[in-house]
Amino acid sequence: MSQVDLVRAAGVLVLTETSQPRFLLMRHPDRWDLPKGHCDGDETYLEAAQRELQEETGIDPLACRFDDQFRFDLRYQVSYRKHPKRVFDKNVRYFLAYVPDVVRIDVSEHDSFEWFAWSPPHHIQSQTIDPLLAAVAAHHSSC
Repeated sequence: MSQVDLVRAAGVLVLTETSQPRFLLMRHPDRWDLPKGHCDGDETYLEAAQRELQEETGIDPLACRFDDQFRFDLRYQVSYRKHPKRVFDKNVRYFLAYVPDVVRIDVSEHDSFEWFAWSPPHHIQSQTIDPLLAAVAAHHSSC
């Protein structure tokens, strides 16, 4: 019988504050993703998201304006190669951060990156990216 443990992770959707906004996605070999990663120890979701942003993109979180009214959680089950007989209940909390314009990215953990034009609805990755972008679009329309 498999054991279920909670894994906490956090990420950031970075959006430019330009007249034609763009958002940042990072490229894995088989999919697009956001700067994100596991929370270390008792690290808060926001602390983890800001650390991962810095580590994976080189963007200083202090150079961003984080929207304190936006949080988006996704919860799903995963398994890891290191623990093939265990199932983990993973909760990923995404934050929304703004930068004045497209900034230089220092890729460290991904193959590449791209600044995508903000033009909802988006059809990039149906399980995680699209629901997050739809939530951001709804958040923007309610502000």
